[in-house]
Amino acid sequence: MTVTTPPLPASAAAPVDRSRLSADQVRAPYADAVSRLAEYDWQHLHVPAHNRDPRNVPALTSLVGEKALSLEFPMLFSQIDQETWTLVSPGRKTPLMQAQDLASELWGASRTWFLTNGGSGCNHIATTVARALGRESIVQRSVHSSVIDGLAHVGIDAHFVQGSVDLGLGAAHGVTAAQVEAALDAHPDTASVFLVSPSYFGAVSDIAGIAAVAHAHGIPLIVDEAWGSHFGLHDDLPINAIRLGADLVISSVQKTSGSLAQTAMLHLGTGPHAQEMEALVDRVVRSYQSTSCSPILLASLDVARQHLARHGDAAIGRALDSAARLRSALADSARFRDATADVRAMPDAVTHDPLKIPIDLRGSGIGGNDAHNVLLREHRIYVELSTPTALLPLIPAVSEADVERFMTALESLPVRETGASAPLPLPSPCVSAMPLSEAFYAPVELVPHREAAGRISADSLAAYPPGVPNVLPGEVLSHEVIAYLRDTAAAASGYVRGAVDPALETFRVVAR
Repeated sequence: MTVTTPPLPASAAAPVDRSRLSADQVRAPYADAVSRLAEYDWQHLHVPAHNRDPRNVPALTSLVGEKALSLEFPMLFSQIDQETWTLVSPGRKTPLMQAQDLASELWGASRTWFLTNGGSGCNHIATTVARALGRESIVQRSVHSSVIDGLAHVGIDAHFVQGSVDLGLGAAHGVTAAQVEAALDAHPDTASVFLVSPSYFGAVSDIAGIAAVAHAHGIPLIVDEAWGSHFGLHDDLPINAIRLGADLVISSVQKTSGSLAQTAMLHLGTGPHAQEMEALVDRVVRSYQSTSCSPILLASLDVARQHLARHGDAAIGRALDSAARLRSALADSARFRDATADVRAMPDAVTHDPLKIPIDLRGSGIGGNDAHNVLLREHRIYVELSTPTALLPLIPAVSEADVERFMTALESLPVRETGASAPLPLPSPCVSAMPLSEAFYAPVELVPHREAAGRISADSLAAYPPGVPNVLPGEVLSHEVIAYLRDTAAAASGYVRGAVDPALETFRVVAR
């Protein structure tokens, strides 16, 4: 089946037009409502236990301050976030509902939910939604670990599509529309497609083309856009996935757009597949969202949206300018190289997030883990990620980098004899012997690494870098993958997510 990507409406496949935003975008209805509550003299006979009184738990007050404590009202506060208010006053929306509507308008969604358990929580919601649509799903192999966990929890039979991997930089990227089309043709009972874009290194997949392929097969596209919450909010940034036709999108606003840690938004698309899912998504959100959400976390999403609506163009412009200055400084460096061109050259990358700046350390005389540690210890500079051969500084959309400070520290890094270590070759894929969810819930036992080959893994194990799962629950551990994972764990900057012990002396396998 060959699918030609239809052009999206100009209003959709374009950044937000700020001139057409409602005047209410200057407001923060939920944050303002919580702040107004704090102005009253309350007697509290309810949770949370500190009762907003700094004298009750002095140590907590010292930790977070009296202002934060004063905003800690319980969730389901009448006329603030309690949606049953609409039953009393039909057509009237609570401040929380108003805040979510404003977020929908800014990002181009038909509906948005505020979540306080991060992008990981959103991924658990999305996998539950996907299971309600059907048992089979096409899934990018390098999705976040929370997606793998979610697939196991709900019993989805995942057909994995392997994205591109740059072994030189230690980076996993995305997949192409052709790969998704081939997977859907091979698995006609598939009910959804679940991808991640942008990648950790900023590679952006052809979401419009993949959405067209999925829709031509009559199924929705779910995109984990955790690292792209700023997309679509400036002319020099990639368009966000919702505007490119995705049906459900995970957005970790805290990562790049200024809300507090542990906050995220879940956006619903505007097409027919998205609209058919709305009631389902809403019910699943309610089943996962805490009934005692932090109003401070929720309010931070509201004010982050307000800031991006009012000042985002200028703020993002400053961030982009500092990223350009950093790239210019790297171009003048004799030791370090801006590796953005490497990322953009991958077959799945249609564009790149300009606020992610991969720095190639090969030939610099220092490895990534060593460089990361020296920057942290001696210069108090914390970069987002290091691999054996690269550093990845991230400039959030609401921040501006001190380029001179960073480059001065970078150029002062010591030259070691060993330098950057050579990347390990990827092992062959493991063979599946048991459904993912069956292995996840099966009785397990620990075995020494010498006895693990031929056994069925109970864990999802991913070598970082590049972070692509090398073995999933239900797959048979091979000598090759065991050696690769142990070699990764032994490397200076290596880490294996999901391992029982850091050195992988033991493996958790399905009991016989």
